[in-house]
Order: sequence, then C-alpha cells, then structure tokens
Amino acid sequence: MAAKPFNWPNGAKAAVSLAYDDTLASQLDVALVQLNQHQLKASFYLQLSSPLLTARLSEWRAAAAQGHELGNHTLFHQCSASKPGRDWVAAENNLDTISAVQLVQQIRLANSMLFAIDGKTERTFTAPCGDELAGGQPYLPLIYDDFVAIKAKTGPVVANMAQLNAYAVEVIAPVGSSGAELIALVKQAAQYGTMVNFTFHGIGGDHLSVSAGAHAQLLAYLAANRDIYWTDTFLNIMQYVKAQQPAD
Repeated sequence: MAAKPFNWPNGAKAAVSLAYDDTLASQLDVALVQLNQHQLKASFYLQLSSPLLTARLSEWRAAAAQGHELGNHTLFHQCSASKPGRDWVAAENNLDTISAVQLVQQIRLANSMLFAIDGKTERTFTAPCGDELAGGQPYLPLIYDDFVAIKAKTGPVVANMAQLNAYAVEVIAPVGSSGAELIALVKQAAQYGTMVNFTFHGIGGDHLSVSAGAHAQLLAYLAANRDIYWTDTFLNIMQYVKAQQPAD
C-alpha cells in the first residue's frame, strides 16, 4: 500500500540531509568549500576530543555561522569492541566497558562544549558506529530529551515518513560511491516522497571516503534541482518533520 504523501516545504518532493562525521580535515578543506559554493546547508557531527577541533576551532565556528549544523558525536567516539571487525577500538574507548550513565554524562558535556562554540541550544546526535548499547544497556532512550532527533543505524532511503522514529533515524554511509550512485538515492527519495540521510566521512581524503568529484556531482545536482529537493541541516529537517507528525 502506498504511503500517504508527505508535504515538504515549497512543494519539494523529498528532503536531503547531508552530514559529515568524525571531525575530519577533508570536511573543512573540501566538503565545506563545495557546500558553500552551491549554497547548501549540512550537518557536521563533531567528536569533541578530536585535536582537529581545537586546531581549527575558528573554522568550525565559522561553519556554524554560515548556517551549517554542528552536531553531537560524543566526546571520544566510543564503539563496541566485541563486534566483528572492531579490532581498531582502543581499550579506553570500548563502549562495552563504560556504563550508560557515564556515557550520557559525557554526551551532555559535549552539548555544553558545542554550545560554547556555536551558541545553539537545540541539537541532533549521531551514535558512533551505530552502536546503541553502553555497558550492555541501551543508552539512547536516556538522551531523547536532550536532542531534537537521533541517527542510530545504517539503513536505506526512508520508505514512509509516517513511520519514521525521530530517535532512530537510519542513514546511508557511502564509501567509494560514484556521483551517479549518490544521485540515484536522491531520486529514490523523491519517488517515495520521503527523505534520504547521507552520513559521509572523508571527502577526497581521510577515512571511509567518497571522492571530491562524486561529492561535487551530488551537490551540483541538488543545487540545480532545488524545487524538487529540500537540502538542509538534519536539525532543520527533523524539526519540520516532527511538527507535521500527529501528537501522541
């Protein structure tokens, strides 16, 4: 059964969230430059302990002043070391050995630090590695009141806006994707009348990267089709989505 059409602002057919995790140099050097060239707004999820945050603080602050979102990606980017392929997780950053209460305290401190950078009080969160347990306990429900929305796991283009849980939004994390592949996902969201949530890491460098050319191709397409796609920060999009959802 077809989902009920969702009314996006200004008659748009879909929303596009462009987000960038982990506080990487290529995001400032490449992604931000391209975004500003095309006058598109995006979300940058900062690991607050990253040396690059301190070293280039004025640039992150300038990004916020330009209308981009600075999101919370925790202080230390802890992930579960017990999952397959997690040999890279350092013992001190093992999410299996920190309590949910401790992690929540750190996340709230990260919010305070972000407030000191951009002066904003409303924010969104992306769970590092998509992990939802700290010390074996679900921690995301403990921070629902601290955030407008939460990105919790990887998944496809949103299929039905009526069923979207603002605190368990799925994201697509492209690695090595071509511009055409990225644009195809955007077109799929327009076909559904929903939204696509991209979570990039490196752009033309760093880790889990997408080439600068592929990224530029996606942005050029979005900029040329503003009447079809509402591209904005995850915060702005989710504030709008929540306002459209029926009250419980």
